[in-house]
Amino acid sequence: MSKLRFKISMSLDGFVAGPNQSVDNPLGVGGLRLHEWVFPLAAWRALHGLEGGEVNESTPIIEESLANVGATVMGRNMFGGHPGPWNGSTPWAGWWGTNPPFHHSVFVVTHHPREPLELDGGTTFTFVTDGIEAALEQARRAAGGKDVSLGGGANVARQYLLAGLVDEMEISLVPTLLGSGERLLDGVDSPVRGLELVRTVSAPGVTHLRFVRTRTP
Repeated sequence: MSKLRFKISMSLDGFVAGPNQSVDNPLGVGGLRLHEWVFPLAAWRALHGLEGGEVNESTPIIEESLANVGATVMGRNMFGGHPGPWNGSTPWAGWWGTNPPFHHSVFVVTHHPREPLELDGGTTFTFVTDGIEAALEQARRAAGGKDVSLGGGANVARQYLLAGLVDEMEISLVPTLLGSGERLLDGVDSPVRGLELVRTVSAPGVTHLRFVRTRTP
């Protein structure tokens, strides 16, 4: 069976987004600092249609995270837009424009039904209203034997962790303090539901911590 793989950037005080998240500031106050390590990388820039960039110790981490992924699951907060029912006249189409960087099927866990959204480059967003396990089942079918990538936000990722459904997790720990915002691991025990640390990689502006499932939760 394909693996569910999760990656996220986190501050030293455990936040994956800053306070006061909004459509205008989706990562919250200070949240952009969590991702400054990745923006200069050639591997990240190529994914977004940009040329040039750096190669450093984070490069193989990014390349590994992209390899053998056939579908993605994410929460409503990562897909974005206003809370509550979708706007029927001008429905939110995500943060990524008409050609998102996924290039495969994406399943959005939400309470509010909506028809699938097909965009350029092979990305189709399907909105799943019957829970995290249903979304994962659909994603695995769409992945065709490849792995499934789990995106944020923190709420849906925490649900998958608590359910013991995450097979691999990469936390990119950034040496910054946000003070408040949204935590990933509140209420998640240690060791993290059967996941154990197997690799630590230090890179400019970040330390990557890789966990894999070694036992059932």
